[in-house]
Amino acid sequence: MNGAVDLVEVWRGDLLESVHQGHAVIVGADGGVIEAWGKPETIVFPRSSSKMLQAMPLIESGAADTFGLTSSQLALACASHLGAKLHVNHVNRWLKDLGLTDDALRCGPEQSRDDQYRDEMTCSGDPVCQVHNNCSGKHSGFLTLNKHIGGGAEYIDPAHPIQVMVREATESLAGEDSAGYGIDGCSAPNFAMSLHGLGRAMAFYATAQERSDVRSKAAARLTDAMRMHPELVAGEGRTCTELMRATDGRVAIKTGAEGVFIAIVPEKKIGIALKIADGGTRASECVMASLLARVGVLDPHHPAARARIHAPIHNRRGIHAASVRPGAALA
Repeated sequence: MNGAVDLVEVWRGDLLESVHQGHAVIVGADGGVIEAWGKPETIVFPRSSSKMLQAMPLIESGAADTFGLTSSQLALACASHLGAKLHVNHVNRWLKDLGLTDDALRCGPEQSRDDQYRDEMTCSGDPVCQVHNNCSGKHSGFLTLNKHIGGGAEYIDPAHPIQVMVREATESLAGEDSAGYGIDGCSAPNFAMSLHGLGRAMAFYATAQERSDVRSKAAARLTDAMRMHPELVAGEGRTCTELMRATDGRVAIKTGAEGVFIAIVPEKKIGIALKIADGGTRASECVMASLLARVGVLDPHHPAARARIHAPIHNRRGIHAASVRPGAALA
């Protein structure tokens, strides 16, 4: 990626072994850049970090209220969950409430990412279903909206009314036209935007509680749902869940595939967005934790923070062999 800067270093002993480059931006309430690393205008696919944008029409349309969705369901609509029993049970109940089955989903089957549950399923011969997909909460939100508007079954089609609504919300909140779309891992279209645009959208969510229009109220509800239910947004041991807990619910954060990460920080009225050029998750987690500490909402000495800001790499004997650290640009 042109203009990327060194953000994360991997040290083994006294030698620098690897470097992760990328871009990051902190955006204020007015949509302007407060601080940036690399090139904020870099076009990225936000991947799963945009799920709160994809969930916007669910509330704006009135579907969430018509179907009486809870804060737990709204958190799941923004989630990339582990597919643990907790998540799967929630999604199954949601589908049942809609009068639908697993077959209505269009996210595709995926093995649970929860080790214990996956092993239990393997031993008992339980089938791998779409509800186990990490995006099944988002797709349950799509299905709720689809039932509300009476749309066709292929709600992931870019021309489907739901995805047209998602694109409008995404472009409006990012403050720019999308550069196009790609098909995400869950088969839904993912609309490309600049990293600055992604940060601008997150700043909108961070300041939403100050406004009373329909879109702002929807943004505030989604942000609050994520902060209230960090265990549903990701799951035990996951960075999104652990860092939200470490900040005592002061922020909503969401990772995305290929090294994307966002944060919504209401008390600071800022949005944060970052992209690691090589797509490395260890690097995106390190940068996000570092930036949350930088803006004063995460104690850098908290165990969840230290596990990312100074992430140890252990060998197969459990020996601390290397570490992942923020680079000089973030120091």
